[in-house]
Amino acid sequence: MTQPNLSATYTATRPASLHRLLDNIYLWCGYASGFCIASILIIIIVQIGLRYTGMNLGGLPTYAGYMMAASTFLGMPYALITGSHIRIETMGKLFGHSKRYLDLAAFFCGTLVAIWFAYYACNMELTTWALNDISTDLDATPLWIPQLTMALGAVLFAVAMADNFVTLLLTGKYRIQPSFQAH
Repeated sequence: MTQPNLSATYTATRPASLHRLLDNIYLWCGYASGFCIASILIIIIVQIGLRYTGMNLGGLPTYAGYMMAASTFLGMPYALITGSHIRIETMGKLFGHSKRYLDLAAFFCGTLVAIWFAYYACNMELTTWALNDISTDLDATPLWIPQLTMALGAVLFAVAMADNFVTLLLTGKYRIQPSFQAH
């Protein structure tokens, strides 16, 4: 897998080191998401193999669920920055020169929603940690551990949305790579 050149879409509004740092964070989120997806596959294969031998590890489906949530939330920042999220580009083409204002409004609203969600994801994780809540399944995992990946992914997605909003506002240029449909 080749590393995308995310820095090429930046302009000189912020230090290049911040650009590289954000690019690396988003990229590592993508790697972590891929690792979680591969872990789901391994967990399922192990569970199938154990079922044929008559053995049962009751917590395996729960861990697959934890990995699914982690892959989703850790993958969001990378998917946003590489243009993998679903976008409505046809609407933008209809607006012509006003497209920038439509995109600014969309990024502004998206940033607010992402910050709101990140706040509540972190609040849920901290509450679960304070209450020492554990899984009701056989594994009895402290729930703050899998919820930490959700909170981290939500915070990094909010950072990615805010990064895109500020970049578009200050430079008029996009941080997101264009999708294949736009060409």
